[in-house]
Parts: sequence; structure tokens; C-alpha cells
Amino acid sequence: MTNEKKKYWVGFDLGATKLLAVVFNDELEIVAERRRKTKAAEGLAAGFKRIRETIEQALDAAHISTADVAGIGVGSTGPLDLDKGIILETPNLGWGETPLKATLEKAFDCPVIVLNDVDAGTYGEYRRGAAMQARCVVGIFPGTGIGGGCVYEGKIIRGRRNSCFEIGHIQVLPNGPLCGCGQRGCLEAVASRLAISAAVAAAAYRGAAPTILKNAGTDLAEVRSSVLSAAIEAGDKTVEEIVRDAARWLGIGAAAAVNLLAPDVIVLGGGLVEAMPNIFADEVRNVARKRAMPAFRDAFRVTVAKLGDYATALGAAAWVQTVLLAGHDKR
Repeated sequence: MTNEKKKYWVGFDLGATKLLAVVFNDELEIVAERRRKTKAAEGLAAGFKRIRETIEQALDAAHISTADVAGIGVGSTGPLDLDKGIILETPNLGWGETPLKATLEKAFDCPVIVLNDVDAGTYGEYRRGAAMQARCVVGIFPGTGIGGGCVYEGKIIRGRRNSCFEIGHIQVLPNGPLCGCGQRGCLEAVASRLAISAAVAAAAYRGAAPTILKNAGTDLAEVRSSVLSAAIEAGDKTVEEIVRDAARWLGIGAAAAVNLLAPDVIVLGGGLVEAMPNIFADEVRNVARKRAMPAFRDAFRVTVAKLGDYATALGAAAWVQTVLLAGHDKR
């Protein structure tokens, strides 16, 4: 047995509905994990306490101490100051400006890097998932909104201070529906789960989606990904067509990314895609090939994410590992 200190890396997924802490070894294999639900409006101090406790529980489950942790990567929702590791706003949690990096570095005495959750998920798929060895990978993750990420030659594309690649806010329909960002016709306004659920709830109200009406009524919040999938399996054709329409809009957004970056892989992820992978992969692939420039049509593939719930945590851990082992800060 050598005296060489083992290195472990923690990936943390700070989502709107969950906290997931995963301990990885140097080969990015899962050693242990702990997860908890987030609690909206519980206050910043209580939120930090839950984050710290979730990481500590994962370390305990892995039978290691904080001294064995080489670095912590956090994939977070919300607009971020990447250099300072500050979450500028957490509307779903009600925390306001959150100095996540400084607080976690003080608590665990190791380097911490904070990055966008979809950037982390895309990087995770690049390192250990559906886009390994890709030169350029674009990640599209439809959910309540539509997140995007891009890894180019091993680096996460980002802005000077902030994350970027907001593919959900490219305009696909001039003067279209109002988006949460305040603009009209964004991809998110026509292809997110929220947009799909609203259209499906209206169809249920009209009597055109009987399975939805039975299982979820017309409550938009109850029309979740699993409910949509079950309705399609039960034969609700209107629901299937609404979902396929949204997937076709995603294909238009994907084609725009192809024309800009010529990615070799487009990865589709998130709960909506996990629930209906074939519909989304087929529609996005077909539309993107038709809409992309002829020279690019056979130069990319569309695939479904492989890492599922672990994509963000693995990507965050892999990114902090990459940055620290490179010996300089690529944040």
C-alpha cells in the first residue's frame, strides 16, 4: 500500500428541485452519492446548510474526509458570475445573490468551481457519455425552459464573466408567443415543457386529450413529462402531435447551431427527452438535417444523453478536475 494521497472529486448538482452530491474517484467512477430536495424560500443560510450537509453525507458514505477531496465542481441554475463563483439570482429558491464558491471553499478547504448546470451536463456527456471524443458537441436540454451548452475542443464555451449558449432564447418565430425573458418568439416559448404542457392542458380542456384530462386534469403543473409520455402510449394523438411540434422547433434551433459551429454531435437531454427519447431524437434529427446548410447535413449526429440524472454532477466534477490538473485556471 503506497502513501500516495488518494484524490476524490465532488460533483454537485444544484437544481431548482433537487440537490445531488456525488463523490468520484480519479477515473470519474461514482464512489458514493447523496440527494435531497430543494426547499423554495427557506432562506440563504438554511440553503447553504443543506448544501453543506448533502456534500458531507456523500463524503461519509464514501468513507473519506474533506482532506481527501481535491476539488468540488458545482453545476447550478440561474445567471452566474463564473469568475467569482457567485449565483447572481436564484428565482426558484429565493436566495438572491449567492457567494457559492467562497462559502464552499471555506467549508471544505479545497478549490471550488461553479458553472452553469447545462454546461456541466454537456461536458459530462463529452467526458463519459454520448459525445465522447467529439471535437464539438452541442447540448440541448429542454425542460421548464430550454438550456444549451457547447464543448469545443475540450473547452466549455462561455462569455467573459457569464455562461452563454442560451439556445432557448434564439428567435425562431418572429412576433411569436411571449417568452419569460421578455422577448417574443424564442425557442423556449414554443418548445419547452412549459409550452408543451400549456398546449396539452388546453387540449384536455377541449376534450381532445382524454388521458391527460383523466390523469392530470387541466392543471398545467400536473402535466409533467411522465404524464405526457403515458398519454402518448395510451393513444392520445393530439398530445403526440403537440410534443412532435415542439421537437420540430428544437430541430430548427439545432440547425442554427449546426450552421454556426458545425458540431459533430448534438446531445439531447433532460427529463422531457428521457421520457420520450425516440420522438425527440427523430424529429430533431430530421428537421436539423433539412434546415442545415447542405455542406453540414451529413457531418453531425443527433443522440440522446446517456448519463441521465448524473450528467451535471459528473460534468462539474470532471471540469474541476480538468482545470486543476492542467495547472491553470480555464474557468
